[in-house]
Amino acid sequence: MPLSSVATSASERELPFYQSVGNECGMFEQAFRQRLPLLLKGPTGCGKTRFVSHMAAKLGRPLFTVSCHDDLTAADLTGRYLLQGGETRWVDGPLTRAVREGGICYLDEVVEARKDVTVVLHPLTDDRRLLPLERTGELLEAPADFMLVVSYNPGYQHILKSLKPSTRQRFVALSFDFPPPATERDIVARESGLPAEQCAALVNLAASLRAMKGQDLEEGVSTRLLVYCATLINAGMPILEATRATLVEPLSDDADVQEGLMEAIHATFG
Repeated sequence: MPLSSVATSASERELPFYQSVGNECGMFEQAFRQRLPLLLKGPTGCGKTRFVSHMAAKLGRPLFTVSCHDDLTAADLTGRYLLQGGETRWVDGPLTRAVREGGICYLDEVVEARKDVTVVLHPLTDDRRLLPLERTGELLEAPADFMLVVSYNPGYQHILKSLKPSTRQRFVALSFDFPPPATERDIVARESGLPAEQCAALVNLAASLRAMKGQDLEEGVSTRLLVYCATLINAGMPILEATRATLVEPLSDDADVQEGLMEAIHATFG
């Protein structure tokens, strides 16, 4: 199936906001300058995608983002022949475009893709930095300003959805987690416009809900959902309605679990 990708550059929009919590920005820059592929590990909604967007804009490189899924094939990344205007023409995929143009290719949740995808990545993740295109007979050498970044959520790993050690060891790796409370409060306030004091209450609530992960919930409340919740509250929606729509319904369909989440919300907001 055709794959849509998003290409952006620093000249097209302002630098996306990202609040660093360590030296991850410096590590990204060094990986880029030393031509090293980068692996990001962390829970859903903790800021991995925003981080990559921020760094691509900061470095002034076009960004090609691919959301991986079960049906994603190597051809979706590299390209395929398509019928256009009565003629069969080769159309580059996002990975090939990033190599040709010297951009950053970001594969989000790479473990969700089919196994043949990682095979295509291997020549790009060692000193060869090559992309073979068997269908066109080309052998593309990645320029100095090309970078490959992949991410996944270790919390969802199991035997059928994991990166082989031989693949993992081809990357420089960074672990991500939810920001410290004060930082997360500032992020939510900046992104939503809600006063910091109210955002602090939401962050405290999120800590309580995240403690339920592994018991009643598969995944904790993401910073993204906190921003959604704060945005609705700032727009005038009652707190209980906003929290139910953003911090309860997206996390579980189980009525008992939802009741437990609402009890935690009532304990916070009354």
